[in-house]
Amino acid sequence: MTWTGMDPHTGRALRDDDHLRQSLATILTTPIGSRLARRRFGSQLPELLDRPLNGKTRMQAMSAAVMAITAWEPRVELSRVVLHTGAGAQAGQLTIDLELRRRDTGATARYALPVGGLA
Repeated sequence: MTWTGMDPHTGRALRDDDHLRQSLATILTTPIGSRLARRRFGSQLPELLDRPLNGKTRMQAMSAAVMAITAWEPRVELSRVVLHTGAGAQAGQLTIDLELRRRDTGATARYALPVGGLA
């Protein structure tokens, strides 16, 4: 199956893995309640970004990612979610590493998606 979408920054067509990566990033970075036509769309991750980065917040962030992707991205099945914090020049940057299986092909894929902090 081929997935097609559009890059919101360039207007260029996105296909397959690029489209999936964009969809996952959109799901994770959209605050719940911010879309007029789909109030439930998004994740709780944006509201967690300014909290102290301790074990509790890390678990809440990973849980928020799992719940949002499970609810809004039927093309994949998650197998692993890990939250990474940047170091050195990237201190303050949060990245979520996703390991998943595509339901259409059964292929596994990994994505590292920046979700907050320094862009």
